[in-house]
Amino acid sequence: MAADTKDYLMPDVLVLGAGITGVATAYFLARAGLDVAVLERRAAPALETTYANGGQISVSHAEPWAHPGAPEQVFRWLAQKDSPLYFSPRFDWRQWLWLTSWLWQCRRSAADRNTLEIVKIALRSRALYRQIREAEKIEYAQKSLGILHFYRNPVEFENARRVAELMSENGCRRKPVTREEIDFLEPALAQNRDIIGGTYTEDDESGDARRFTQALSRICQQKYRVRFHFGVTLDGFVSENNEIYEAQITAADGSKDLLRARHFVLCLGPWSPFFAQKLDIFLNIYPAKGYSISVPLDQANARYAPRVSLTDDENKLVFSNLETHLRVAGTAELAGWDRSLHYHRIRPIVEKAAELFPCLFSNMDFRNPDWVFANLHPWTGLRPATPSNVPYVGRRPEFRNLWLNTGHGTLGWTMGMATAERVAEMIRGEIPARMAA
Repeated sequence: MAADTKDYLMPDVLVLGAGITGVATAYFLARAGLDVAVLERRAAPALETTYANGGQISVSHAEPWAHPGAPEQVFRWLAQKDSPLYFSPRFDWRQWLWLTSWLWQCRRSAADRNTLEIVKIALRSRALYRQIREAEKIEYAQKSLGILHFYRNPVEFENARRVAELMSENGCRRKPVTREEIDFLEPALAQNRDIIGGTYTEDDESGDARRFTQALSRICQQKYRVRFHFGVTLDGFVSENNEIYEAQITAADGSKDLLRARHFVLCLGPWSPFFAQKLDIFLNIYPAKGYSISVPLDQANARYAPRVSLTDDENKLVFSNLETHLRVAGTAELAGWDRSLHYHRIRPIVEKAAELFPCLFSNMDFRNPDWVFANLHPWTGLRPATPSNVPYVGRRPEFRNLWLNTGHGTLGWTMGMATAERVAEMIRGEIPARMAA
């Protein structure tokens, strides 16, 4: 029997946030037969952290930031404002607690455990992307040409070989490759003779996360009747006796309202800890601010761009060919929730990209800041990182109807589909699917 109007207005699940994790969660819930609504403060999905990320669906990137060699490497970078990692100390207990926890996760035993957990999530997620794009006919400049990590430093290459072996033993086929094999896999790197070797994961993929997320949101609305509330700000919650009853919201016109639901899923990325705090819940999430540029590709210069998605581990940069442009993304800035775009952080990305692919940049005025901002579409986003890089997924013990799908760090695009499926399965077990009319 069909639900009556009053019952329909109170969804089974209210998903908070419409990035990749929020939209994917809504998709799996609705596909399972539940009534779903999504709350998003922006005017459309995927306009924040998902908007212009690196584009990689990279199981091969499962080694967390916290590993035994990381503290020494980070210490060398701390004082350099143009380094791959920039730390700006704050009088903020969240920042220092996060750093302390991160150092604890750098132990070899913890790093290996976290790597294996991320591999497991990412493998499932990668398979789901393939299934869903085929089932729902989604196009997002996807490429299934693998991901190539390359190295200049023998010590880093040797560590990558060890991590690749660990991953391969657990389902991710990441194999070491020689300099000659790199030239065959990606001829665009042939001029860079300082590269000594790499690892190649042929099953990894790349694609435009924003295009995918926005296409999936349209499918959610048109095929599965998910209701999206855009331009709506979440203010807090009404709760009692270990249960959340309503979300307090401010609409685009400034009016206040309450949205009721049976279950709530927190998918608010870097803002998740603040809203969890309103419920006296602590989430150890801190934003790792990342930057990207999008280099336009046309008939004249596209032949100089890499086809295979690349990872420059030394400079913490990734490269994804998204057909109309080459996305170059990376760096991490631990500087709180500041979203301002700084040229001194963009400049190293542009210069390293031009160094790797000089022919691609030969007719570009890439040393001119005004030209860069006008033509390379610089962007910055806050990536919600946990110290271990393993996200929060599942129900909170404090509330029987609050669920988390947040804290994916730099791998929201890689892990988000699998964690969404997992949360949806958990909630599905709590609610009988509605019968069709």
